[in-house]
Amino acid sequence: MADKEAGGSDTGPREMAPTSAYSSPARSLGDTGITPLSPSHTVNDADPDVSEQQTFLVVVAVDFGTTSSGYAYSFTKEPECIHVMRRWEGGDPGVSNQKTPTTILLTPERKFHSFGYAARDFYHDLDPNEAKQWLYLEKFKMKLHTTGDLTMDTDLTAANGKKIKALEIFAYALRYFKEQALKELSDQTGSEFENSDVRWVITVPAIWKQPAKQFMRQAAYQAGLASPENSEQLIVALEPEAASIYCRKLRLHQMIELSSKAAVNGYSASDTVGAGFAQAKEHIRRNRQSRTFLVENVIGEIWSELEEGDRYVVVDSGGGTVDLTVHQIRLPEGHLKELYKATGGPYGSLGVDYEFEKLLCKIFGEDFIEQFKIKRPAAWVDLMIAFESRKRAAAPDRTNPLNITLPFSFIDYYKKFRGHSVEHALRKSNVDFVKWSSQGMLRMSPDAMNALFKPTIDSIIEHLRDLFQKPEVSTVKFLFLVGGFAEAPLLQQAVHAAFGDQCRIIIPQDVGLTILKGAVLFGLDPTVIKVRRSPLTYGVGVLNRYVEGKHPPEKLLVKDGTRWCTDVFDKFISADQSVALGELVKRSYTPAKPSQLVIVINIYSSELDNVSFITDPGVKKCGTLRLDLTGASGTAVPTRREIQTLMQFGDTEIKATAVDIATSKSVKVGIDFLNY
Repeated sequence: MADKEAGGSDTGPREMAPTSAYSSPARSLGDTGITPLSPSHTVNDADPDVSEQQTFLVVVAVDFGTTSSGYAYSFTKEPECIHVMRRWEGGDPGVSNQKTPTTILLTPERKFHSFGYAARDFYHDLDPNEAKQWLYLEKFKMKLHTTGDLTMDTDLTAANGKKIKALEIFAYALRYFKEQALKELSDQTGSEFENSDVRWVITVPAIWKQPAKQFMRQAAYQAGLASPENSEQLIVALEPEAASIYCRKLRLHQMIELSSKAAVNGYSASDTVGAGFAQAKEHIRRNRQSRTFLVENVIGEIWSELEEGDRYVVVDSGGGTVDLTVHQIRLPEGHLKELYKATGGPYGSLGVDYEFEKLLCKIFGEDFIEQFKIKRPAAWVDLMIAFESRKRAAAPDRTNPLNITLPFSFIDYYKKFRGHSVEHALRKSNVDFVKWSSQGMLRMSPDAMNALFKPTIDSIIEHLRDLFQKPEVSTVKFLFLVGGFAEAPLLQQAVHAAFGDQCRIIIPQDVGLTILKGAVLFGLDPTVIKVRRSPLTYGVGVLNRYVEGKHPPEKLLVKDGTRWCTDVFDKFISADQSVALGELVKRSYTPAKPSQLVIVINIYSSELDNVSFITDPGVKKCGTLRLDLTGASGTAVPTRREIQTLMQFGDTEIKATAVDIATSKSVKVGIDFLNY
């Protein structure tokens, strides 16, 4: 193939070569540029090495949630048993779960102190003046979704207003889970468990952008779960995919169907919503003692009704985000194929907390609420815990009011701040559906509570409506509602009212643990997801032979008498293109100048599909491959050297390699969204 090219004449329009910069300072770097050997070829063979895995004794999955977190594990020898972590100390009235709040406490010297209930309770018991010195953080995961330019240096703000690096906090939290899990495994097996025996799986929302996914991996490396040299030990899984894998295993008695189609287990649809829950609650209460779930190694009944090509939607509604993913079944093994790239947004149950806070501001004044949060941070946390348990009692058919206890220091501080009582404020604020009860409680009518849910639920329904308009989604058979917020009867009712006639709506019983269990199954068999949609367009910067009239004049670069068009984006894969796990895309380049001693290949990404130049708006650099071309004996080197560049897509990571065919020298790089 190189012989054709040896003459060095223009062989066709795809003659190009990458450069190393954002804008045309690239000109000065022309010395390291490359130009494609034409014809450029693509090989889509999956990498044979993907299947050979090192062996781990156990898979531990960590669901690092916005509001609550937890882990579960399974021994690779008995994959049908999934164990959910042991009961955590602490816990809240009216909130029972196997997870612990995602809260972390650091000492005034910024050393890790505690996590979860323990962090919350300790912080709460500190003297208010001392508490101001401690760093308490909660619900900090959303920062990774909302920060546009996330880097290793992004800060988080603790309750006392002090800043700390996000990477440190995430690493502390993951290290805590690592220690808890290893301790539990050692206790259970009666022998010391090493981290090297564990394959870790961490779940992230599918709608997170690449930098946030990479950030999680960096934090895990810092926490010692795996290392860049041994990156296979950690899988970053997408939450809705994990949920989807678990839903495949569901048996009929493990779910509740909200639908007007037919009776389920002898319940008619109208009973199902009410009775199904009563039955499920009872089932959960009985099972709470048991932390081991048997996943029968069969395809569940629901799944057996699905045929090749059938589609279903997974709606993963958690504390911070809602993720929507459309999957399609591929038989015979029932592999999943992602049909439509994940969409969603920040419409988690936090939105309800935010509405409650707005309501408090309306009644007591924004200035007071802001001050109260800063001056009495622990009491504010208390108030939100009280609200959380009432939030869980909200239901469409509820008629009696919900009482929320106001902490004494709220009542006390308000009087100091305003000079009149909380009761007076409630009377004066024209919020008629919130009353004061003499026991020191805010009494909310069910309508008032439902109004707090409305904006968030409306956003979710609207988002689903948009999704259902898409041609790929028109023939969906099932909608699986999973995630912590899926426990909310108000959300269930809204989804059912909007889509019950279009598809069957299914809720797994232990819906808050669905993702955790699915993540364990994914760790046991990562090949179950076969096809994903690429979230971005990837390519490399190259030099092309300059064509008068076709290329913009400002891109002209003349070197050694050859006219080049610089900054060309040579595309490897397009946004929203299907990529199979482990798929390799290859391109061949040659140094722009035969005498070059080094070549630099820069990799770029863009959210747009149609990219011509690396200087186009929205194009970001996300990797560099430097290859040293010295070292081949003069005779062996062909006049035009072939440099093969490969990109391997798959897991949530992407790896790139460049190989000098003449000397078989190669360099590898992981695509990096945080450090450029």
